Amino acid sequence: MTKPLAICLSENLLLVNQLVNRLQEMGYRVEVTHEGKNLVPLAIRERPFLVLMDLGYRTTDVCQLIASVRQDAQTSHIPILAFGPQRDGELQTAAHKAGANLVAVESGLLQQLPELLNQVLEIE
Repeated sequence: MTKPLAICLSENLLLVNQLVNRLQEMGYRVEVTHEGKNLVPLAIRERPFLVLMDLGYRTTDVCQLIASVRQDAQTSHIPILAFGPQRDGELQTAAHKAGANLVAVESGLLQQLPELLNQVLEIE
């Protein structure tokens, strides 16, 4: 049986490597992209189980990217876990409004990842 796929968008290489390792330990395949413009086409092609997005991305408007995922009929159903710095409540609110299912604080992401994934993947 094929492992579920998680797509991760971040330019923080250390965090991405840690996320990849943690997700793989949890039984996921992981595809990483560092280019926001590639996310929707990648999600359409690969059909991920979920998407993780770094709100701290400096070269891409991640909230607009979240909205783009939500607006495409082929990707609108994909759960999105966004994460970012604790000090930026406005960005977290904007991510929710754009369509992120859950927004987490980056500092606790790796330790709380199993619980966060359970929350974001809950069927409503």
